[in-house]
Amino acid sequence: MKKKRKKLWKKLASRIHLWLGMISGLIVFVIAVTGCIYVFQDEIKDAVFSWRFIQNEDRDFVAPSILFQNVREAIPESNPNMVVYHDKTRPAAISINVDDIPYEVYLNPFSAEIIHVQNLDTDFFMIVEHLHRFLLLPEEIGKQVTGVSTIIFLIMLVSGLILWWPKKWKNSAQNFKIKWKARWRRKNYDWHRATGFYLIVPAIIVAITGLSFSYEWVHEGLFEVGNAVSNERNSEAIPIFPKTDKITTNSALDISFEKTFSLMPDKGMYFVWDQGEGLPIITGVYPKSLAFDHQSNFYFESETGDLLFSQFYREKNTGIKLQEMNFGLHTGQYFGIFGKIMAFITSLFVATLPVSGFLIWFGRRKK
Repeated sequence: MKKKRKKLWKKLASRIHLWLGMISGLIVFVIAVTGCIYVFQDEIKDAVFSWRFIQNEDRDFVAPSILFQNVREAIPESNPNMVVYHDKTRPAAISINVDDIPYEVYLNPFSAEIIHVQNLDTDFFMIVEHLHRFLLLPEEIGKQVTGVSTIIFLIMLVSGLILWWPKKWKNSAQNFKIKWKARWRRKNYDWHRATGFYLIVPAIIVAITGLSFSYEWVHEGLFEVGNAVSNERNSEAIPIFPKTDKITTNSALDISFEKTFSLMPDKGMYFVWDQGEGLPIITGVYPKSLAFDHQSNFYFESETGDLLFSQFYREKNTGIKLQEMNFGLHTGQYFGIFGKIMAFITSLFVATLPVSGFLIWFGRRKK
């Protein structure tokens, strides 16, 4: 009876694995390949584009209001409201929209001179990201297609593990390796089975962190899981700031940046965001340039620049920290160059699974 039950589970898992693979295989392949390309976008751009670097100068950064003013003068149709300052070897960056086309404007943070204007609709890596997240479809449709396909992929990992599970562990050595001297069909079968097993943990991490960008319930789930694991919710919650009729002033923007810099000097990256509509100015600080984790945030009154609320990284609970490190976990960035290499290898090998799985199915049909 027990053997029959196991056989039934294996048969059911095989059917689920096959048909879900047929449904999602091509989409998973595209998501994985584009993920491989995107992982090293900063390193590739640094090697190709000289405007991503500036000459370090021994003086303070130009105030946010001056950068905004220069962008408005150069591009009158724009309405900049957020600037990102990197370390002293990189330009500041301001995102704008002109006629529904997104641009990134890069400026020298010491002189406010515009260095480069990038049309993001034609930027190679933005196209890759849009393909990765939305398959170049409208965002609301695309994120559902990639999100559902990622959920299917997670189910396939579980069903694949059931199929991989050896009947007797004492004879299981072959499940962990590939017979390189065998015929191509056997090599392909071993590759699919062994690769799927070794990838299961990193692939689940990459898939779940990717789902967080498509579904708010996954993002909120990270918050709950983080706090449940650490058994803490003791960090101070961000207060709700009601909208007022106050207008953001240039002096408030500049004061906000100055106070943020004085609170956390010599860090790798800062941002200043004018929310408008009578809402507070938000600033953020990161330890490293181009690394979006370990973020501290500050909230300032929009007319005077008075500090309203501080939230240092160390004060955040584990749930918030997990949410904020999600991008770094997904791309491997959180663990530096080693993490990026691992994310690249994981994505590359995931891309081979639909191909090797299809070849297994095709080979059996040809018997």
